[in-house]
Amino acid sequence: MTDQPTTSAQGSSPETSAAAAGARRLLIIGAPGAGKGTQAGRIADALSIPAISTGDIFRANVSQETELGKLAKSYMDKGEYVPDSVTNDMVRSRLSEEDAREGFLLDGYPRTLDQVEALDGILEDGGEGGVDAVLMLEVDYDAVIQRLVARGAEQGRSDDTEETIRRRLEVYAEQTTPLVDVYERRGILHRVNGMRSIDEVTEELLSVLGTR
Repeated sequence: MTDQPTTSAQGSSPETSAAAAGARRLLIIGAPGAGKGTQAGRIADALSIPAISTGDIFRANVSQETELGKLAKSYMDKGEYVPDSVTNDMVRSRLSEEDAREGFLLDGYPRTLDQVEALDGILEDGGEGGVDAVLMLEVDYDAVIQRLVARGAEQGRSDDTEETIRRRLEVYAEQTTPLVDVYERRGILHRVNGMRSIDEVTEELLSVLGTR
């Protein structure tokens, strides 16, 4: 598997920073171990918008026993894949909530081209344009594998072996490449070097978004 580049491509250029300035409807993309969750929380706090992960959406709907949650659980209990239609409806419902009216940062959605199209439709139905900016954390896969293996050993996680982590990274690359191509063609993808310190990555992300 080819390692991802570690240089910052679009993220720090004045042109892309200007284009992303004022962006409020955001996506964040990053391989497992790239620090995506940490950066999502920091960016959301800085912009006073909610960081929304699909995992959180699923857990909330299932725990609250909403109709969508019950439907999703019926698939999960049988070990089946939850259909895109259910996931899309959950995202639509979450984005209609008051705290997301002025913007949001989505983490973990969309994952497929069909979901990209669904998200476009959700935002258009809400009277808004599409996504404003997509933030992509680029990392060196070998370094990430070492980081996750070490973490797994510390936490006693038997699933964090080099083989399983490498496979997760392969799946991520396979799923993400078509989405990256779409958003790059739209001119809203911003690549940021995710291999630096947490603070440095945050600073560049905020710079891309015109808040620094």
